[in-house]
Amino acid sequence: MWPQLIRQFRHYLTLERSLSTNSIEAYTRDVEKLADYVSREFPSKTPIDLELEHLRRFVTALAKLEISAYSQARIISGIKAFYRFLMYEDRITEDPAQLLEAPKLGRKLPDTLSFPEVEALLEAIPLGEPEGHRNRAMLEVLYSSGLRVSELVELKKSQVFTEVGFLKVVGKGNKERLVPIGKAALHHLKLYEEHVRSQQTPARGQEEYVFLNRRGQKLTRVMVFLIIKKTAAQAGIQKNISPHTFRHSFATHLIEGGADLRAVQEMLGHESITTTEIYTHLDRDYLKQVLHNFHPRK
Repeated sequence: MWPQLIRQFRHYLTLERSLSTNSIEAYTRDVEKLADYVSREFPSKTPIDLELEHLRRFVTALAKLEISAYSQARIISGIKAFYRFLMYEDRITEDPAQLLEAPKLGRKLPDTLSFPEVEALLEAIPLGEPEGHRNRAMLEVLYSSGLRVSELVELKKSQVFTEVGFLKVVGKGNKERLVPIGKAALHHLKLYEEHVRSQQTPARGQEEYVFLNRRGQKLTRVMVFLIIKKTAAQAGIQKNISPHTFRHSFATHLIEGGADLRAVQEMLGHESITTTEIYTHLDRDYLKQVLHNFHPRK
């Protein structure tokens, strides 16, 4: 019964939830872990028969394997999604996973760059080289619009609306959103288009992508990561940064500047406001630091 229900679960995640391939694979692996455990420990039990106590024992077994709290929480999230699917399909009348508790997680604040560090990093890019214009435009877009690296490498020319200063971005679950883009980023996109992109011969099927490598193919996420690592070293920045650091910095600087949380949520493409709320914690830390630095009675 497990294989059949897992296959149906995958269809549900694809058609009803419109999740990305990576999310579907992750959820499937989570349920397969539960299936393996139940087959060993409770071989007579089917997914339909399991009760909360069985699921709690599974979570205890995960903890004994010294799996991190974050990984445990993600697996439990997959199990909960699976049982919501069974409820949706009327295969069960009560959800045994509803009261299943995940380990408590401390909210880890993401690393960010200060605005001077962002400027230093951007200025370290040599514009005398063809890749320089591309890399400057690419990092300007990341910081200006808070895109995920996957959204950046998939960006197409038809999604850049220069006249109105917006990008049409395809995010997680193929959900589209409009994101504003700043004048500096548009300026460097124009320079890249005029001096580099228009001179390239794109590989077959790659004609629409904005950012191309030397072979005329769209950049990979790994390539963007390596470009940022190299540029950070050239700028003398010691922090361990990645493409996501620009997204975090974008959100942090907006919140510190007084931006509305809902507006930031919309620009980042977060499905839930609770995901965006982590940046309010960053803002509070910033405010405490200001108090410590400048108040006469610290």
